[in-house]
Amino acid sequence: MTEPVLETRNITRRFGALMASDSISIELWPGEIHAVIGPNGAGKSTLIEQICGGLKPDAGQVRLLGRDVTRQSTAARARAGLGRTFQISALAMEDTVLQNAILGALGASGRPWGIWRPVLKDRGLRARAEEALHRVGLEDLTAKHCADLSHGQRRQLEVAVALTLRPKAFIMDEPMAGLGAEGSKRLTGFLDGLREEAPILLVEHDMDAVFALADRISVLVYGRIIATGTVDEIRANAEVREAYLGEGA
Repeated sequence: MTEPVLETRNITRRFGALMASDSISIELWPGEIHAVIGPNGAGKSTLIEQICGGLKPDAGQVRLLGRDVTRQSTAARARAGLGRTFQISALAMEDTVLQNAILGALGASGRPWGIWRPVLKDRGLRARAEEALHRVGLEDLTAKHCADLSHGQRRQLEVAVALTLRPKAFIMDEPMAGLGAEGSKRLTGFLDGLREEAPILLVEHDMDAVFALADRISVLVYGRIIATGTVDEIRANAEVREAYLGEGA
């Protein structure tokens, strides 16, 4: 493949005098986990929103599979192959685990939302949802309401919903947040295998997970990428240590 699966080209976003994204260029290649790290307020959420379509950059491009998707909607990007999990859960708490997964599969199909209830009986969408739930280990909880799940189980369900899109690239926003050590270990193992299905742009504060998973790391500080490199290169970078990792890294 001559082009990245996903890339940003000098995307820039201002909020008044604040430069939230300062000419950010990031590439995500097949089979790769590319982590984006940085302190709170660095602009990570703004970057994700621009990649996924919630915000339009003031300048620059977002490209998916070699196509410029900068002006496309969030839904259009999802249908084109961009799967996302959220820092704060975006699940339908009143619905069951299976219904949430079918909702994701319905979004991937591009069919109208108005037929939501009849679509629960659609064998194709149900099969896709059940397959995704099996992969994340929730196959025995399909009838349980999302509101009754543990925090870790909700994280698993978010990944399952993303899987129903059969994405070409994943955007994962702090998937380890709120998980204990055992939960983080399980999810780390799952994501490690998932990269072969679709590469992952991972935004994460859990540095143990980042160092275990990332092929490359980009460090974002005050809206600007100050370094991109391998785990060893980032660990050894003096500017990164001063700005984010600290001397104990």
